Amino acid sequence: MSIERIRELTDKLNEASKAYYSEDREIMSNLEYDKLYDELVELEKSEGVVLAGSPTMKVGYEALSELPKEAHESPMLSLDKTKEVEGLQGFLGSQEALISWKLDGLTVVLTYQNGELAKAVTRGNGAIGEVITNNARTFKNIPLKIEHTGEVILRGEAVIRYSDFEKINAQIENPDEKYKNPRNLCSGSVRQLNNEITAKRNVNFFAFSLVRAEGIDFGNSVENQFLWLKKQGFEVVEYKRVNGQTIAETVKTFAEKIPQNDFPSDGLVLTMDDIAYGQSLGRTAKFPRNAIAFKWADEMAETTLLEIEWSASRTGLINPVAVFEPVELEGTTVSRASVHNVSVMRSLKLGEGDRIKVYKANMIIPQIAENLTQSGTVEIPGCCPVCGGATEIRKVKEGESLYCTNKECQAKRIKSFTLFVSRDALNIEGLSESTLEKFVDSGFIKEYADIFRLERYKDQMVTLEGFGEKSYNNLIDSIEKAKKTTMPRLLYSLGISNVGLSTAKIICNEFDHDAMRMMNAEEEDLSLINGIGEVIAKSFCEYFAKEENRAKLLELIDLLEIEVEEKTESIFRDMVFVITGSVEHFSNRSEMKEFIERNGGKVTGSVTSKTTYLINNDKASTSSKNKKAKELNIPIISEEEVIAMTK
Repeated sequence: MSIERIRELTDKLNEASKAYYSEDREIMSNLEYDKLYDELVELEKSEGVVLAGSPTMKVGYEALSELPKEAHESPMLSLDKTKEVEGLQGFLGSQEALISWKLDGLTVVLTYQNGELAKAVTRGNGAIGEVITNNARTFKNIPLKIEHTGEVILRGEAVIRYSDFEKINAQIENPDEKYKNPRNLCSGSVRQLNNEITAKRNVNFFAFSLVRAEGIDFGNSVENQFLWLKKQGFEVVEYKRVNGQTIAETVKTFAEKIPQNDFPSDGLVLTMDDIAYGQSLGRTAKFPRNAIAFKWADEMAETTLLEIEWSASRTGLINPVAVFEPVELEGTTVSRASVHNVSVMRSLKLGEGDRIKVYKANMIIPQIAENLTQSGTVEIPGCCPVCGGATEIRKVKEGESLYCTNKECQAKRIKSFTLFVSRDALNIEGLSESTLEKFVDSGFIKEYADIFRLERYKDQMVTLEGFGEKSYNNLIDSIEKAKKTTMPRLLYSLGISNVGLSTAKIICNEFDHDAMRMMNAEEEDLSLINGIGEVIAKSFCEYFAKEENRAKLLELIDLLEIEVEEKTESIFRDMVFVITGSVEHFSNRSEMKEFIERNGGKVTGSVTSKTTYLINNDKASTSSKNKKAKELNIPIISEEEVIAMTK
C-alpha cells in the first residue's frame, strides 16, 4: 500500500510541477504541494524506496519551448526547507549567515565577459536551461555593462512586481486568459521568443548568488560578494546578517514587511556567510548544504462556511466565492475567499455549514486549505444569479468553469459599461458601477451612445436615491469632457477580447487612426503587426465581423470629438522582411530582426505575397525561400543593402 502511495504521489507531484514550471499554470496550491511532497519524503524514508522520476530527486522543470538550450557549468540545485525558526537555528549553529527573501519568479544565470552581458540562461531542469540573452537585455534594472572586465557569473531571480502584474492583467478582457499570479506572468514573459513582449512586461532582476568573479578576493564572505555586486550596478535581493541569537527577531521583521511588498516572495533563504565553511559542508543529490529555505508556516483558522456566492462578470464567467464566519489571519479580518472555478469547488466538496480551514497564501491571498466536513451539498446554479438565464459548464485551461449563456445578461451589460467609462477608456467620472446599474435598470442606458444622451432623463435622474441636482451637473460636465478623446481610448472602451489600451494604440498607429480601415482589416494583416499576433487578430476581426459592432463604433465617432495623435514616421514603415541564411554585420538573425523592428519594419518567418524583401547574403542560393521569392517577384537583398536604407 505504501509503495502504491509513493507511486501515486510521484505522479501527482510531477504533473503539478510540469503544469507550474513548463506550462505556466497551477493545478494545486503551494500548500497542497508542500503537504504531499512532505508525505512523499517520509514514505521514501520509511520504505527505503525512491522511484525513478521522483520529485524529491529532480530539480526544476524540463524546458519545452523553442528557445536554444544550454548546459549549466555547475548544477543548480534546489534548497532543503524548514517551516520552523528552530530549524533555521539548528542549521546555523554557531555560524553567521545572511537571510534574504526567497523571491517567486524565474531563476536566471547571467554571464559577463569583458564587462558586457554575454549570456543569460534560465535554470531549466537544473542541468540544462534555456538561453534568453536577448530577453534579459530588456529587463528593467539589469546592467548591460559593468566595470569589472574579468568573467563574472551570477544567479538571480527575474520577477514582475504586483503593481505591474495588476496593470497587465487589467488589459486582458477574457478572465480565462488572465494570469493567475506574477510568477506565471514572469515565466511566460522571460521565455518569450519575441523580446519586445518581454520589454513591455517590466521584468526586474535581483541577484542572490555570485558563482564566479575572475580575479576578485572576497575575503571568504558572501556579504562581501553582495556588496561588490551592488557596486557593479546589480540590485541584490534584500538581506540581513544574522546569528543564532538574532535570527528569530529578523524572521519576524521580514514577515511584517510582506503586506507592503510590491514583489512576490514565498519565503526566506538562509546562506552561510563563510564561503569556505559552506563549501566544506558539501551537498546531497538535490540540496547544497550551505543554505536552507524557510517557508512561512501558514497561519490557519477554522471557521464555518456560510454560503457560496456566484459572481457574474462581463464575459459571462460566473465565479464561486466562499463566504464564511470572519476570522483573524496575519493581522487582518477575513471573511471571503475565491474558490477559483467549479473544478476546485467540487474537489473541496463544499457545503453550507461545513467546517473549513482557511489561510493566506504567501501571507496575502485568502484560500481554503481544507474542508473538514466535506458535505458536498453546494449546488451549481442552473440559472445566472443576475439575469436568470441558463448557465453551462465549460472546459477551460485550468479546469471547468460556469458561464451565463444569455447574451443580454445584465451583469455583462453593467460590466461592459463599467469598462467603457473607466479611466483608460472614456474616463467619465461619476458613473460608478452602482450608478450605472441604477441607470440601466431605469432604462436610461441601453447602449454606449446613450451615455452621451443622458440629459434627456434629467427630471428622472435627480429623483433617484443618492443622485441629486449637484450629482447630475457634475456628471454632465464629466461627460462633456469625455467627448474629447482619442481613437485608441475609444477602441479599448469597446471591450474587444484581448485588446487592451496598448494594443489599441498599436492597431490605431498601423491604420492611421482610420476606423474604416481598422474595421475592414483582415486577420493576416493584423497578425503581421509587431506586437499583435494571431490571437488578438482573430478576436479583433471576429468583433468587427458583426454589423452591430461596426454600427456601434461609427455612432460613437459621430458623437465624439476624436483627437488624432501624431504618428512618428519610420524608415521601414509598411515593409515586411524575411531573413534567411547567415548574417555578417549582426551577431545573429535575432539582432537583425530587432534592428528592422526598431526602424518600423516587420519580420516574418515565411515568404508570401505580402513580403517586401527577402534578406539573404547569398542571392544565388537555391534555398526554398529564394525560390519562393523569385516565383513571387520579391526582391532578394543583402544585409548591406538593408543597412544602407537607413542612412
